Amino acid sequence: MFKKILLGGVVLLVAAQFIGPEKNLSTGVSPNDITLKHAVPAEVKALLTRACYDCHSNQTHYPWYAEVQPFAWWLDRHIKAGKRNLNFSEFTTYPPKRAAKKLNELIDEVEQHEMPLKSYTWAHPEARLTPAEIKSLAAWAENLSLEIAPDQ
Repeated sequence: MFKKILLGGVVLLVAAQFIGPEKNLSTGVSPNDITLKHAVPAEVKALLTRACYDCHSNQTHYPWYAEVQPFAWWLDRHIKAGKRNLNFSEFTTYPPKRAAKKLNELIDEVEQHEMPLKSYTWAHPEARLTPAEIKSLAAWAENLSLEIAPDQ
């Protein structure tokens, strides 16, 4: 009985390899990307790309294990949730009040070390932010928030 259950599990796992989620890939920078409408210093753009864009844009760079189920589904859920919360590729479509709120949330998340997620930085150590990088990102986000919606 145990062998049949084990064999069934292996067959399901192998079959699952052929059923993967759609990838979050775009052919270039979206016309609604935050970097096209707002001033983003090169240093901040590099931080966003390195630590945020994989889950918070339409430009995910997938690691090798994204081809293996169930990891691909797990990544897909994280990316969809990240984009639902904040999508830098669609940022300029946000109304000013929402955009400012998202920037303030970004500040809170990075200053409290809640973003990038520990599970992400474990696999992507280059995404870890130093205190100086957090300060730089937060200062940029605060200035942009005030520019977008000064009455916030």
